[in-house]
Amino acid sequence: MTSEVVIDVHQKEISIALLEDKNLVEYQTEQRSASFTVGNIYIAKVKKLLPGLNACFVDVGHEREAFLHYLDLGSKFSSYEKYLSQVQSDKRKLYPISKAQRLSDLQKDGSIQNVLQVGQDVMVQIVKEPIPTKGPRLTSELSLAGRYIVLVPFEDKVSVSSKIKSGEERARLKQLLSSIKPKNFGVIVRTVAEGKRVAELDMELKVLLKRWEDTILKVQKADVRPQLVYEETSRVVALLRDLFNPSYENIFVNDEAVFGEVKQYVSLIAPDKTNVVKLYKGKIPIFDNFNITKQIKSSFGKIVNYHHGAYLVIEHTEALHVVDVNSGNRTRSNSDQEANALEVNLGAADELARQLRLRDMGGIIVVDFIDMNLAEDRQMLYERMCKNMQKDRARHNILPLSKFGLMQITRQRVRPVMDVAVEETCPTCFGKGTIKSSVLFVDQLERKIDSLVNKIGVKTFYLHVHPYVAAYINKGFPSLKLKWRLKYSLRLHLISSQKMAFLQYEFYDKQGEFIDMKEEIETK
Repeated sequence: MTSEVVIDVHQKEISIALLEDKNLVEYQTEQRSASFTVGNIYIAKVKKLLPGLNACFVDVGHEREAFLHYLDLGSKFSSYEKYLSQVQSDKRKLYPISKAQRLSDLQKDGSIQNVLQVGQDVMVQIVKEPIPTKGPRLTSELSLAGRYIVLVPFEDKVSVSSKIKSGEERARLKQLLSSIKPKNFGVIVRTVAEGKRVAELDMELKVLLKRWEDTILKVQKADVRPQLVYEETSRVVALLRDLFNPSYENIFVNDEAVFGEVKQYVSLIAPDKTNVVKLYKGKIPIFDNFNITKQIKSSFGKIVNYHHGAYLVIEHTEALHVVDVNSGNRTRSNSDQEANALEVNLGAADELARQLRLRDMGGIIVVDFIDMNLAEDRQMLYERMCKNMQKDRARHNILPLSKFGLMQITRQRVRPVMDVAVEETCPTCFGKGTIKSSVLFVDQLERKIDSLVNKIGVKTFYLHVHPYVAAYINKGFPSLKLKWRLKYSLRLHLISSQKMAFLQYEFYDKQGEFIDMKEEIETK
């Protein structure tokens, strides 16, 4: 199996696609201005206590206050609280954590009222990003994640990933990290650390310790609340940190700055793999070039088709996700109904496992497969689903089919479910239902070009249009594109983009910044 990562960088957002054998299996898109990322650490204030829930609301700067439960304070909260007061008491000299006193653990059956009070400063870390109906979810058990290890302040033990099965290797890693970790720090050894040398682990430990020192310095100097004191690495680097493996054949990036950032990170974690990071310079949009745009359009939405006419219907509700498997108009004249149902269900299991990763669906997922009478067929379907989900990094649990033919899956939710709108609002009528005659579209484009050149003074620009429209503008000799170049003395770069709706267009200057030439009044 070949794996490739494609990174599409725009002025306002970054999109990341993971391909396995050219098929899209993971997709993330994030606004470049987004600041509430899992892993960020804040110095914040308690806004409101909720004794009934044994929790509190904390202001971290989000429009909705963040939620912190008593159990998420962590057993070492008392030590954190005292150390925080020691750091904030002296603005000139930083109190070292190695000298910090470790107090007794917090009781698990305690009350939030006995530990916190309104207006109190707390150091918190985001563990779940906000969704439209809820603010971020917080914890006071801070941790700094690296490629091979996770640094945990105020712990004193070394834990090794349970996925490392070799007892000898587990003992080696535990002894190794115990000998190099500083006082008042614990370490969690990640699965990818298996077989790594002491120099690699020591280097990453020093990097994480430096991040912790920088974080505490910001806490010491913080004058306003809330304040971001530690920002998780960029989305691109964070994804690579969790996903990267030696099997990657290519990592394509279409932006020089992000390309440099990615190459620098890969050179740190896998120096022999820096050549897989490549800068994409093609004229065709990067996602179009790797057939990702088409896969996004076909893979998201309520109905997802897979082979031989069968399809899934995916519904999102507040409490859970519901998936219905349908055979559609698929027929098999040479097979009975049971065999047909089994084949459709096995195909659905393959597609569903991909959809869970692709959409990052979390919580409870209930799947209504086509009824099967044979117990061995139901067991085969269950085993197929378990095998498919082995590639999924999120924690999950799968139950066998129930009496009603339903399969229940729980999957860890960290970020909001990825829901890409594949239906397009008409760009020429803005949903009103009436547009100018389509034969006048080219005339409309020319008026925009005239205005751009003669009124705004832009002589070099990129015009993004639908592939059909691009073909029409380029056809013939002289083509419309050539006529416009000669008439207006401009440098026009025509980009065929699958993201565009049929009569949609977008202008960009030579720096790649969007030029807003769209006016709703033109449709009237």
